[in-house]
Amino acid sequence: MNKKVSVYRKEHFNAAHRLHNPAWGEEKNYAVFGKCNNPNYHGHNYEMDVKITGEPGADTGYVIDLKFLSELVKENILEKLDHKNLNLDVPEFAHLNPTVENIAIVIYDILRSKIDEKLDLQIRLYETPKNFAEYPAS
Repeated sequence: MNKKVSVYRKEHFNAAHRLHNPAWGEEKNYAVFGKCNNPNYHGHNYEMDVKITGEPGADTGYVIDLKFLSELVKENILEKLDHKNLNLDVPEFAHLNPTVENIAIVIYDILRSKIDEKLDLQIRLYETPKNFAEYPAS
């Protein structure tokens, strides 16, 4: 019988970015991205849910040790993204538009390699209370 359980770690970070496609002119960038194309960047207070799904271990009762997950997120995500300009300070976005979708994928890719592959991982990233991305999609 499948006894999978999902556990979550909620975190937040603040970061600036600019949505911009260098292959387009200024007019098209503004038409597509609007104020998010501000040449001087703009910021968000991101809220993030890290969801881990698996069966609780027989010895601990944990799907994953949430203290371990907390440290993993702090060291690999928060220290990398919090209070940063994503376009300028984060190598993953040197040639990748830092949309909420792409940020969620980058976070997933960083964490996936550090979490036991028998566990499912999902990232939900809120850019605003009304706009968020989830990766992988359900």
